[in-house]
Amino acid sequence: MDKLKAFESFVSVATKGSLTAAAKAEGVAPAIMGRRLDALEEHLGVKLLVRTTRRITLTHEGSAFLEDCQRLLADVANAEASVSAGGVKATGHLRITAPAGFGRRHVAPLVPRFHDLHPDVTISLNLSDRVVDLAGEGYDCAVRVGDLADSSLVSVRLADNRRLCVATPEYLRSYGTPQHPSELAQHKCLTLSSDASQTRGWAFRLPGDVGGEVVHIKPSGPLDCSDGQVLHDWCLGGWGIAWRSTWEVEGEIAAGRLVEVLADFAAPPNGIYLVFPQRKHMTLRLRLWMDYLRAHYARPEFWSKGIQA
Repeated sequence: MDKLKAFESFVSVATKGSLTAAAKAEGVAPAIMGRRLDALEEHLGVKLLVRTTRRITLTHEGSAFLEDCQRLLADVANAEASVSAGGVKATGHLRITAPAGFGRRHVAPLVPRFHDLHPDVTISLNLSDRVVDLAGEGYDCAVRVGDLADSSLVSVRLADNRRLCVATPEYLRSYGTPQHPSELAQHKCLTLSSDASQTRGWAFRLPGDVGGEVVHIKPSGPLDCSDGQVLHDWCLGGWGIAWRSTWEVEGEIAAGRLVEVLADFAAPPNGIYLVFPQRKHMTLRLRLWMDYLRAHYARPEFWSKGIQA
């Protein structure tokens, strides 16, 4: 079995949702694609796809394997590009999108510096909290934070992101420090409005439940807002406890302006990803941008001190 070809066939079938569509894209008979998938499943000893005459769906193992295969194929493409590019300079236009709050803090400051390194690359940065259709709207890539929805996009994990409860030292001196998530009911909690993204509430995991289910609590308080930056500002003003991402508050925690509470109950981290459409060959400018982000995001001081660190 040609493992790389089998991985490519699996990704194609999984993302296109059809043996026929995947076979047509590759220019082979559907039976050949089917045999490749059969051989791959036999080699792995697990069922990756449930195939019926009407549709193809991923199993739980198939969903996990799909992300790994996409990442592996992207790495292979990167390796090929590194060799074939040689001394060729990156050129052309790079269109990037990112969430507004995260993008302002941790993407926008890097863009002009990347351009300084690669002056023949022009860059457009779109900051929006809506999920942009990359292929449909002509974007090369997106930086996304949190759990990713199933899609045909390739995702590369750049860094971990934790969600944590924070408050100012002044607030904790005045109102006390909660020792258990249940005690949040006695505190002023700063929450996103019901039409915002925290619809399930704040996530916690009880000590001893290693690998166990994450529980969600919906705290309440006298103030809520649909804008995360406003909640951040209110928290810094001492108006209550907020549940924020590490990318947003690590600098304030390092400086002592905010204090993490309920750390023993923190849920497992989600991720910060670069996602881009499936392509046979990644452009040099996109590969260099991905490597540039990964290098900066891998440095702990980047999150606490920013780009100047």
